[in-house]
Amino acid sequence: MAPRKLQVAAAGLGRMGKRHAINFLSRTPRAELVAAFSPDPEELQWGKQHLEPYGVVLYNNFDKMIEQTGLEAVVIATATSVHAEEAIKSIEKNLHVLCEKPLSTSVAICREVLEVAKTRPGVKVMCGFSRRFDASYRDAYDKVENGAIGRPSILRSQTCDKHDPSGFFVEYAAWSGGVFVDMTVHDIDLTLMFFGDDIMPKAISAHGIVAVQPGLKRYNDYDNAVGIVEFWNGKIAYYYNSRMMAHGQEDVTEVIGTEGKVSVNLNPQSNLVNVYTPAGITREVPPHYYGRFEMAFVQEANEFTASCLDDTPLPLKLRNAVKAVEIGSWLQEALVSGKQIHFDETGRRVERASL
Repeated sequence: MAPRKLQVAAAGLGRMGKRHAINFLSRTPRAELVAAFSPDPEELQWGKQHLEPYGVVLYNNFDKMIEQTGLEAVVIATATSVHAEEAIKSIEKNLHVLCEKPLSTSVAICREVLEVAKTRPGVKVMCGFSRRFDASYRDAYDKVENGAIGRPSILRSQTCDKHDPSGFFVEYAAWSGGVFVDMTVHDIDLTLMFFGDDIMPKAISAHGIVAVQPGLKRYNDYDNAVGIVEFWNGKIAYYYNSRMMAHGQEDVTEVIGTEGKVSVNLNPQSNLVNVYTPAGITREVPPHYYGRFEMAFVQEANEFTASCLDDTPLPLKLRNAVKAVEIGSWLQEALVSGKQIHFDETGRRVERASL
C-alpha cells in the first residue's frame, strides 16, 4: 500500500505562489497538490500548462477551492491584503495552513488569525519565514545555542533587494505595509530565533531615505531604511533594508556575542566560482530572494507536510509571526514619525518625558 499523502491546495499563482505550487507538486514527496486558485486569468493559464496536466484542479474562486472533497491543507501565497481572510476561512474548514509572510500588515488582524487558530487545536497553522529553514541559518543557530560565541548580545541583519527600475516596488508599496513590515519582518523573526521569542522591546527608532524611487514618497515609504531595537534583556538588534542594490540580492546576518560572532552570507555569491581577470576577482550574486533561499522553501514545504501528517509540533510558533509584524509596525511608525518609541518591562508602550 502506498503511504498516505497530504492533499494540498495552492492559493495564488503569482511569482511566489508558482514556486510553492511547484514545490508541493514535485519536491515534497509526502504531499500531493490537488488544487490551485487564482483570480488572475494569466496565472490560471500558467496553471493550465504547468499544473492541470498533473491532475491539479484549477479554480478562480477561493471559497469553491476549499470545498474540494478530500482537501487537507492550503498554502497561501496570494496578495498580503487577503492572507488573513483566506487563512481564517481555511482554519474554519479544519484545513492546515501554510501562509506566506506576513499574516497581515495589521497587528490586530494578525492577532485575529492567532485567536481563530486557537479554536482549532488540531489544525496546523504556520507563517512561512523561510530563513528558519535555511541550512546556513540553522547551522549558525546551533553554534550559538552550543555557546560558540558566548552570550549573544548584538544582531545585525539586512534584507536588500536588487534595484528594479520598472516601478514594481512603488506599486507594491500601496499595500505592502512598508519596508519594515514587508522586508525587515524576516530579520525580526531571526532576532526572535537567536535572542529568544520572549524578548521585550525597550526602545525603537528608525530613519530612512528615498534615493532611487521617488514615487515611494506618496506612500510614506522608503527605498533605504535603518532601524534599531533595544531590548530589556540588554540586547540590541540593528536592521537595514534596501530596494536599490545594483549587484543583486544581499541578505546578511551577524550575531555578535561576548566571546565571538557568527555571520551568515556576509560575502554573498551564487556559487563557488570566482573569475580572475585584469579587472580583479569577481563573483556572481543571486539576482533575487529565491536565488538565495530556494532550498529553504523546499525544506519548509516538507517540514510543514510532515507536521500535518504526523501530528508533530510545527517548527515555528504562530505567535512569533504576530510579534514580528508588531515590531515591524513599530519600526515603520518610528520611520515615518521620526520619533523614538518606548516600552516598559511588561511591553506596555510609554511616553518618555522630554527635557
